[in-house]
Amino acid sequence: MLIRSEFDIQFQLPASTAILALMRLHWSLAATHVQPESIRIEHTSGETKCELSPDEYLDGFGNRSFRLRVPAGEVRFSGISLVRVGDGFDEAGTDAAQHPIEDLPYDVLPFLLSSRYCELDRLSQIACDLFSSFPEGWERAVAIRDWVHDHVQFNYMTARSTKTALDVFTERVGVCRDFQHLAITLTRAMNIPARYATGYLGDIRIPYSGPGDFSAWYEVFLGGRWWTMDARHNVPRRGRLLMATGRDATDVAITTSFGAANLKHFFVESNEVDEAGNRVSLPVSLTSPAVETTAADMGGPLSPLL
Repeated sequence: MLIRSEFDIQFQLPASTAILALMRLHWSLAATHVQPESIRIEHTSGETKCELSPDEYLDGFGNRSFRLRVPAGEVRFSGISLVRVGDGFDEAGTDAAQHPIEDLPYDVLPFLLSSRYCELDRLSQIACDLFSSFPEGWERAVAIRDWVHDHVQFNYMTARSTKTALDVFTERVGVCRDFQHLAITLTRAMNIPARYATGYLGDIRIPYSGPGDFSAWYEVFLGGRWWTMDARHNVPRRGRLLMATGRDATDVAITTSFGAANLKHFFVESNEVDEAGNRVSLPVSLTSPAVETTAADMGGPLSPLL
C-alpha cells in the first residue's frame, strides 16, 4: 500500500538558537520510497524569508539527523514522503527465543542498561516479582507489554517532560511515551534488550481517532532481530513508519533546541493513498472519535516528550 506522510512544524525563536532534528524516515525504509523525501526549513524575519540548509549526519544510533543554527525569528520545518510498504500488521515473534547476554551482538548491549527515563535499578525487583514466572523470550516480553497496557491509563493532561518509568509505575497514567518507557524498563530488567522507537502511526484501515501526530512504540531483541511492541495501543497495526530509535525519548526527540523555541504551529498526517494520490477512506466508527494525541504527546517544544 501507498502511505503519504507530511508535517508542518513552526517555532518562534527570541534569539539565535542551535537545533537538532530527527525528521526523515529511517534509513531502513530507503527502498520503499516512491519519490524522494522532501524536507524544507524556512526562516522568516520581518519581511525577509530564506531557506536554510542544515548539516545532515547519522547519530550514534544510526538515525538520520539534522543540525543547524537558526537566527532569531520564525522557522518552519515541513516535509512530505511517499512510500510503498506491505499491508500486513506488525509481525509477531511467537517462537522468538531470549539470548544469553554473552551471546548478544555488541551494539544491542546498551539497550539492557538504565537510561534517562528508564531507571532499571529502581524497578528491577518489581519486574522480577511480576514476570519471573513467565517463560523467557516472547511470552515474557508480551506479558510485560500487556501488563503495562492494562495498568496504565492514557491521559494527555498528565504529560510532562520529567516523567520517568518509575513515575509512570507509581501514577499509573501517562501519554504514549510513558507507556513505552515503563514497558522498556521492565523488559530490560528481565534481561531482554528493548529500545524506544518513534515515527508515523496514522489511522490506516481503522476508524478515525483524532488529529494526526507522531507516535512512540518500542522494540525488543529476541531470536536475532528486533520486534515491534506497543504498550499504548497493544493491537497489531498497519502502516507504522519508523523514523528513529534510541535508548529512550531523549535520543529520538523530533527537535531539540538549545535555547527558547516557542511552538506556534503543529501539523502531522500519515494516510494511505491510492495510485492517483487520493486519500483512502477509513472505516466508519459507531462511536465518536476520541482525540488522544496532540503535539504535546511529542513534547515541549517537541523535545523528548514522546
